[in-house]
Amino acid sequence: MKKQLIVLLMISSLQILAQSEFHSFINHVNSLSSSNKGKAVDSFMVYARAKGIPFIENNYACFIYRGNATRVQIAGDMTGWSPHPRDFLKLSGTDFFYFTNEYELNARLDYKLIINSSQWILDPENPHRVSGGFGPNSELAMPEYIQPWEINYKSNIKHGNISFCTYTSKIMNRNYLVKIYLPPEYETSTNSYPAAYFQDGSEYISLGSAANVIDNLIDSNKIEKVIGVFVTPTNRQDEYAENNRNNYSKFFAEELVPHIDSLYRTEKSPNRRIIIGDSWGGNISALISWLYPELFAKCGLHSAAFWPNNNEVYNLIINGDKKNIRYFSVYGSYESLYENMRNFYSVLKNKNYDIQSYEFPEGHSWGLWRANIDRILEYFIPSKSTSTKEESIPTGFNLYQNFPNPFNPSTEISYSVSKPCQLELKIFNLLGEEIVTLTNGFHDSGYYKKILSFDSSIASGIYFYRLTSPYFSATKKMVVLR
Repeated sequence: MKKQLIVLLMISSLQILAQSEFHSFINHVNSLSSSNKGKAVDSFMVYARAKGIPFIENNYACFIYRGNATRVQIAGDMTGWSPHPRDFLKLSGTDFFYFTNEYELNARLDYKLIINSSQWILDPENPHRVSGGFGPNSELAMPEYIQPWEINYKSNIKHGNISFCTYTSKIMNRNYLVKIYLPPEYETSTNSYPAAYFQDGSEYISLGSAANVIDNLIDSNKIEKVIGVFVTPTNRQDEYAENNRNNYSKFFAEELVPHIDSLYRTEKSPNRRIIIGDSWGGNISALISWLYPELFAKCGLHSAAFWPNNNEVYNLIINGDKKNIRYFSVYGSYESLYENMRNFYSVLKNKNYDIQSYEFPEGHSWGLWRANIDRILEYFIPSKSTSTKEESIPTGFNLYQNFPNPFNPSTEISYSVSKPCQLELKIFNLLGEEIVTLTNGFHDSGYYKKILSFDSSIASGIYFYRLTSPYFSATKKMVVLR
């Protein structure tokens, strides 16, 4: 009996380094005399630069550095920004250093190179760079990562206007820079609008490209027109995580929101207000909505850093009585907080909260957050012609990573279908043996979700799920953890 395709894919993945172009190049140079090695490296670099560096083959990325160095290392989202324990290898007789590692096919990670243990630099061979909270970083984008179109400025669409003001808080005895985004045609309309409040407001605009995102989503009819309120902290650690977190929450609820409501045509219902934050900004956003659900019934969390004060906010929410709050959470599997966020989703789902959560193979970075502002806004304020994202027509076939992963006993598998077709979704074990068929039949265009539940007879370990149709086939890995 022939082995299943899934087994062949596994074997191919395990043997990729032995069969790759890059490994063949390394073997070739090692076989040459010293006088010919430099020419071989030069020739390969021409090819590699044309293909792209890091040099990617399947799910392996090969980082390359050429120069006079005694030691080359890498640090980034994949290492928690500490130097990787494995140094780059130096190709004998050359100035060519390389480091090869395996990543998910849709991973996106920020990184820098470290030269001679002290000099942190952008990768000189990689032209792709992204803005971060501590300056620019080099970007590794694996082949299945889709760059966010909505963060880019488009000159041929209507744009909202951003104004600036300084608000003096009596509660905090501090001044706050507040930037207000008013949607296109606000001045000529008499309509009222939902409001989205952003912590770290200046960074959501400068690093998160939030104004471009809102403009593009409105123009493409993915969200309603919305007023954006971008609030910049004066002492982020103190206000978002430490001594003044409760006073800051009070300022937000009792001073800022009434002030914004008095100046602009905002809708006053808590279901028409969204509060959004990144990292510690997620911590304070969750606290404000928890303390004041009568103001904020929608809370968007970008990598919510819940650890301050012994996970105070996290414990308030998961252990407290259910409140009328909807949550949307986005985070990365290369962040230390991913287990916390998986549990946050699971507990709230069991409490019958309306919560949506996405985990991506990324790190704690603005690259992750700016690419997912759209998900939060589309979930909370979809355009009136499209009540949910699931009702829109997908632009392609996609099989998404299951969530949660690892899981026990249940997980959710999502996929999209861009044209009507016959389709099947099956689960396999490591031997390629079919475990269960989740669906096998005709599908209209749309977004679909299936719940997979394993009983106690299914052991811990790695499993695969495969989606096949006449137009598309994809396989992904998942883990059962008993």
